[in-house]
Amino acid sequence: MATTSIWRVKGWLGKVVVYVENPDKTTNPKFYTDEDMTEQDGQELSDVIRYAVNSRKTQKADNEDCAVVHRFVSGINCSPSTARDEMLAVKKRFGKENGTVAYHGYQSFAPGEATPEMAHEIGMKLAARLWGDRYQVIVATHLDKENHLHNHFVLNTVSFVDGIKYHRTKKDYHDMQTVSDELCREYRLSVIENPQYGKAKQYGEWRAEQEQRPTWRGLIRADIDEAIRQSMTERQFFDNLRKKGYEVKIGKDISVRPPGKERFVRLMRNFGEDYSIEQIRRRILSQTRAEKKPSAPTRQVIRIRLFGSLEKTRKITGFRALYFHYCYLLGIFPKNNPKQNKRRLHFLLREDLRKLDDITAETRLLVGHRIDTAEQLFSYQSEAKDKITALTAERKQLYKLQRTAAVKADPEKAAEIKDRISVLSKELAALRREVSLCDGIAERSGVIKEKIKAVRKDEQPERKEKNDHVQFR
Repeated sequence: MATTSIWRVKGWLGKVVVYVENPDKTTNPKFYTDEDMTEQDGQELSDVIRYAVNSRKTQKADNEDCAVVHRFVSGINCSPSTARDEMLAVKKRFGKENGTVAYHGYQSFAPGEATPEMAHEIGMKLAARLWGDRYQVIVATHLDKENHLHNHFVLNTVSFVDGIKYHRTKKDYHDMQTVSDELCREYRLSVIENPQYGKAKQYGEWRAEQEQRPTWRGLIRADIDEAIRQSMTERQFFDNLRKKGYEVKIGKDISVRPPGKERFVRLMRNFGEDYSIEQIRRRILSQTRAEKKPSAPTRQVIRIRLFGSLEKTRKITGFRALYFHYCYLLGIFPKNNPKQNKRRLHFLLREDLRKLDDITAETRLLVGHRIDTAEQLFSYQSEAKDKITALTAERKQLYKLQRTAAVKADPEKAAEIKDRISVLSKELAALRREVSLCDGIAERSGVIKEKIKAVRKDEQPERKEKNDHVQFR
């Protein structure tokens, strides 16, 4: 079994294939610089090179005692050692040096099914069948993870035959997977006979789910599931989504746009067949409704003992008041309050559930140092920066003393200096964290104010509806 994909790369082509030209220079950032390459292009292609063609991922020794190394990097219609120059020459010959410079693809095998030699051979045949008659391709097989072999492809976008540029389409995805399946059958590897599309997850989403952190797609899917559970009909389902603040478009696929966001999200495309119109209808109709028995009213008595005088207490204002109120809206506190925990959060607030750690740390900083105004915030940040400068200079001096102690072979002195350096490093890390938190407070406070205004504005019609005709109830 092998899964495949391919995507485009913008920027400077040399950065994509520079490894195969000179492996020793892949760790030198200066080697990647080019006058016409922007910083953004450089970063994008640096990520491609760092992951796609890495010497540690594409080399294997015969055994621990043998120096013979197999390199699983090959070229089709180009030589690996001169691939960059050959690809650029084709682009220059046809005057097509701008735009998408290359396509980066992969072919991943099931754990334990193939050997490195077999995986590389299949990758070469796949590239030859798909692009070998018109394009230049680099094929690299990664061996860095146990039982996880996968091929990477760097494809020149300009044909060396007629200069026509390669444009990836849905048919190219299908053809790549079809040819890959054919080769897997030839080599007696397993094949997914009935693949289901639309259920793939981005790495960031998968990582967040593993760490039990909320994601945008996860929040949207949770709202869809909740709207289904609360609905008896299809119309009621869409009404429930709109009550949550979603904008809805209905076509072959249902598209929804969360409040405060610019783009729509297609349900079936992002979440699979279970979120098609037909499946949502079935899910609504198949739900069983349990009869609710009226519960006896319970009266809760709360006793609170106050110490001191309320008249003498100072009212909290500024940043602390803002963060306290926002933490209350997010449900961070008060703790052990079931009503607060069950309260439905506005979508604009739920997006900050992913940032609870930062918000909590910023709140503790404001409370611990009684910071309420921007002047106090930047004054505290300036003091922290001055401490960082002083401690950095002190640590630099200790590094010199440590080298001197090493030269004089004084282990006790060297150990004492090392302990002091360790203490300073921890203090510097804490101070840098506080400086970063100050920047976060300055930036986030304005966003929090706008979000609170937006939430109150959205909740006003609902409050008005509840308060209308109270006397007649």
